[in-house]
Amino acid sequence: MHNLPSQNHPNRRAYNWLAYNIGDTFLAAHTALYRGHLFDLGCGEMPYREWFLQYADSYSGVDWSSTLHELKADVVADLNEPLPIGDQVADTVVSLSVMEHLLEPQTMLNEAYRILKPGGVMVIQVPFMWWVHEAPYDYYRFTRYGLQYMFQKAGFDDVHVTPQTGFWVMWIIKFNYQSTRLIRGPWPVRKLVALLMHGIWALDQRLAPWLDKHWKCEEETLGYFVVAKKR
Repeated sequence: MHNLPSQNHPNRRAYNWLAYNIGDTFLAAHTALYRGHLFDLGCGEMPYREWFLQYADSYSGVDWSSTLHELKADVVADLNEPLPIGDQVADTVVSLSVMEHLLEPQTMLNEAYRILKPGGVMVIQVPFMWWVHEAPYDYYRFTRYGLQYMFQKAGFDDVHVTPQTGFWVMWIIKFNYQSTRLIRGPWPVRKLVALLMHGIWALDQRLAPWLDKHWKCEEETLGYFVVAKKR
């Protein structure tokens, strides 16, 4: 894919590029939604900023002052609280891998609805079968049904939830993360094991999508994408 949305993401590695490619495919399929003034809630180090600006007129990143990443936000605010942003000023709101880190995720969805203009759209990604990360700031995992309920509670009435993967991609990505622990010991051993694992990771991440296609199982997906519209 030309100009990958995640090409500048600091966490993209040889063992997990498939997960990022799946996210890229989803984001690229919805470029018509990124327009006007776009707000990125929980923007981190803004790895998607330049990519979104190919489609949106302007970009504002929102994050809190206690972020575990380098603070680059245009708006410094706690997403668990009301945002210092006016009503109906956003055409698009995005939030990628953020809701699990919020004590009050419903507050973020309520605020996203408030700042969106009528006809505006929110696009998010959240984990489901994913390990605890950025501890201790990791609180929730979300199902399709929980997401549908939370978005409707916020006021959205046009909500589409899509599984990120099936079982096999989920299982292989988790295996890959676990197998990075094998790369240890004296330098020659680490080098040899790393070469072996890179070959396995390259192969299994190409095999997993084929297995998902022919052995469908949404119940153990890595996570979900949501597109929700404010009428």
